[in-house]
Amino acid sequence: MDIKVVATNPIDGQKPGTSGLRKKTRVFMEPNYLENFVQSVFEAIGGAAGKTFVVGGDGRYFNAEAIQTILRMAAANGAERVIAGRGGLLSTPAASHLIRKNGTDGGLILSASHNPGGIEEDFGLKFNIPNGGPAPEGVTEAIFEATKTISQYVTVETPDADLERIGNQKIGGMILTIVDPVADYEALMKELFDFEAIRALIASGFRVRFDAMHAITGPYAKAILEGALGAPEGSAINAVPSVDFGGGHPDPNPAWAKELMAELMSDDGPDFGAASDGDGDRNMILGRNFYVSPSDSLAVLTANAHLAPGYAKGIAGVARSMPTSAAADRVAADLGIECFETPTGWKFFGNLLDAGRATICGEESFGTGSNHVREKDGLWAVLLWLNILAARKCSVAELVQDHWKKYGRNYYSRHDFEALPKDAATALMDRVTGQLSSLAGQTVAGLTVEAADSFAYEDPIDGSKSSNQGLRIRFTNGARAVFRLSGTGTEGATLRLYIEQLETDPGKLDQDVQTALAPVIAAAHEISGISQLNRSGPDVIT
Repeated sequence: MDIKVVATNPIDGQKPGTSGLRKKTRVFMEPNYLENFVQSVFEAIGGAAGKTFVVGGDGRYFNAEAIQTILRMAAANGAERVIAGRGGLLSTPAASHLIRKNGTDGGLILSASHNPGGIEEDFGLKFNIPNGGPAPEGVTEAIFEATKTISQYVTVETPDADLERIGNQKIGGMILTIVDPVADYEALMKELFDFEAIRALIASGFRVRFDAMHAITGPYAKAILEGALGAPEGSAINAVPSVDFGGGHPDPNPAWAKELMAELMSDDGPDFGAASDGDGDRNMILGRNFYVSPSDSLAVLTANAHLAPGYAKGIAGVARSMPTSAAADRVAADLGIECFETPTGWKFFGNLLDAGRATICGEESFGTGSNHVREKDGLWAVLLWLNILAARKCSVAELVQDHWKKYGRNYYSRHDFEALPKDAATALMDRVTGQLSSLAGQTVAGLTVEAADSFAYEDPIDGSKSSNQGLRIRFTNGARAVFRLSGTGTEGATLRLYIEQLETDPGKLDQDVQTALAPVIAAAHEISGISQLNRSGPDVIT
């Protein structure tokens, strides 16, 4: 094998965010940009020699070309084997499963998740560790440090690998194994869920619509929902992955899944609707004329998971990101299980899952998952919902409304102000931070502040600490406002304002969400001076 050593120089800005490195596609296509980051990953984990990796992505523009580069570099760095999905395709949860099932040394996953794709849009790459989860901060910091000192990378000059041919082939001294991207994942789902009960539900006339948003879950939904579970052909829409996601934005929320929303929000719509995102790790759940917030979804799944075979013995605990509503906390207290509040980023759930302290985890950003993998998993959430509905024999609306009657309703919304000038977004956060120590006891827009702080987290397993994870303001009436700058965008800054209000009065459980939250929104705006952003309102409300 003829190894080629290529001289290079550090490139600024290659610091991984909450889930890997995300930049514009053209940036990743610049000379040495991808190569520098891949070599830095290998250096940060003690080299690739003798190791096995999983490689795959969501099929966005530059996915296949980047995989060829990664394969050549893995071979040159002495990797023993790489397992890749046919066509270079793997959903993020399926990649996590392959890492775990095959006991590999980790995986390189190519995706910018829910961000748009195309040559003018976004691309991403992240390293997942041997447990199948995103690299923790210690590893991402080591990667970043390596990017600042890199002077060379190695590769081999070989023809492109045949990514369509199932089976083994050689790249230099390395074995490349191409696998069906769906098969192992489908087998895992059959272990967790009662496919016979779901199949019977669908056969009874229960109509399902799943929007893959021209992204990676299309083949998975076709195989599982239409194939194994017998949903009629066409139940999975936008099911052919596209390099630019059909020109759309593969983010499963009401703003971007408009076609699905319109179909479900009608009297003759399907009984159940769902959507997933670019790499398959997020989900939106809908019933006929009924939208389920991600925070409510986490709470409902936690309360009913025991109805699925994979969780029949109960769950050890539940974990949620700090901005996610406290609805799941009330379920955990009722079940007598642990509940954890972590920073945003799925990597913070990994230790809890590995230690058996948490079984189900969720984020308000349309992500839920369990200990079956170490990533959030969109299709898993869809199947758990269907399993619960089959067992409870009720509609989506009835299931959620029964939940509210028992536990109360956490009215909840997220307001996103996107592509802000970074100095304006930073100034707003500084204004709120400067008031944290003096807010308690103050009355703002008719609400009294109970406590305010900057969220910090100490991992109960390894003791690692993370600070500055969002600004929290809690009011005496069970309301809460949270301010956070997002780490998932590729240009400008995105300010996220999370608003929550607990309501336990049985007569007040069916209010309009934004109306119910209006007092909290007003208080949050007054405290932060959000009007200084010169925006007429949020760009996205979920």
